[in-house]
Formats: sequence, C-alpha cells, structure tokens
Amino acid sequence: MENLLAYSLSVFMGFFAIMNPIANTPIFLGLVEGEDKETKNKIAKTASIVAFIIVVAFIVGGKYIFGLFGITIPAFKITGGLLIFYVGFEMLMSKKSKVQNHDHDSESSSNIAISPLAIPILAGPGTIVTAMNFVTHANYIHTGIVISIFAVMIFLTYCAFALSDLIVRKLGGNLIAVIGKIMGLILAIIGTQMVTEGIKLSFN
Repeated sequence: MENLLAYSLSVFMGFFAIMNPIANTPIFLGLVEGEDKETKNKIAKTASIVAFIIVVAFIVGGKYIFGLFGITIPAFKITGGLLIFYVGFEMLMSKKSKVQNHDHDSESSSNIAISPLAIPILAGPGTIVTAMNFVTHANYIHTGIVISIFAVMIFLTYCAFALSDLIVRKLGGNLIAVIGKIMGLILAIIGTQMVTEGIKLSFN
C-alpha cells in the first residue's frame, strides 16, 4: 500500500511539473484574448478532453508503439530524459513560449482548443514521455493509477483555465514565474533521473 502511495505521489508530481496548470494559465489567457467567458470555457473543455484522449492512447498503446518502431526501453528513457531536462532547463531560464501572438477570428478560435492548446501545450512530447515512462514496466494497477492521476491533472488544468482571470489577478505575474521556475527544477531532476536509469539499463 505504501509503495502504491509513493508511486501515486511520484506520478502526480511528474505530471504537475510538466503540465503546470498555474504557469500555463497566462498562456491560455493570451490565446483566448478577446473571447467571451462562454467561448473561453468551451475552448478549455475541448482542449482538456482532446489532451486526455491523446495521452491515454499513448499510455495504453505505448508498448505496441515501441514494438512497431523497434524502440528499446533504455533508448526511450535516455531520449525522453534529455527532452524533459531541456523543457525544465528552459523553464529555469525563463524562456518565453514560442506559442504567442495568434490571430483570433471565429475560425481560428474554434481551432485553438486543438492546436496549440491541446497539442502541444497540454499533450506535448514532455507530457507523453512522462506518461509512458511511468508505465514502461507497470502492471494494470499502476497503469490505472497513471490514467486516474492524469485525469485529475486534466480536471485541475480545466479549472485553472476556467478561472484564469481570477488566478492571474490574485497571484500576480511574479508568483506565477516563481512557481514556473520550481516546476522547471523538478522537471530537470526527473529528466536527469530518466537518463541515469536508461544508461544503467543499457549496461546491465
């Protein structure tokens, strides 16, 4: 039971660090600028559902994808670890998101939920790599835990987006930036750990 609790906490921290609903809130506001409240909520809901479906598909079918392309677990851990480390490093260095300054006509607003919000902001490479890393050697119970915790994270993200105006107004840009740097440090550590595990598996 303690092992499942520790595993669940590790999964939650991993997803929270890579998805970071609070730090993504200003990005969401920038993408939906000029939209009314109803449209914002619709975009947030659609993006959350699409991101959940994409990541769960990789969680369930990840092993088959590995087999199809001949990907080994050590190679996945090393490459995925480097990717996650890079994302965390960018967060620590306060690099701005490349997803900025989109035009917002009626057609583009309906597509924002899919791209860039669901892909790659919520269900980007880092999120997919993190999810698949937790289930590479997992049984059905652990896989169920990963899917359940990811569902919780998606719900928290939706709530953060729905309350985005209030969150930014209450917390302010400085505190959100600090939270982003802490999450970046955690991501860099997770990435380093994945690389270390991959190297160990390669030479075992």
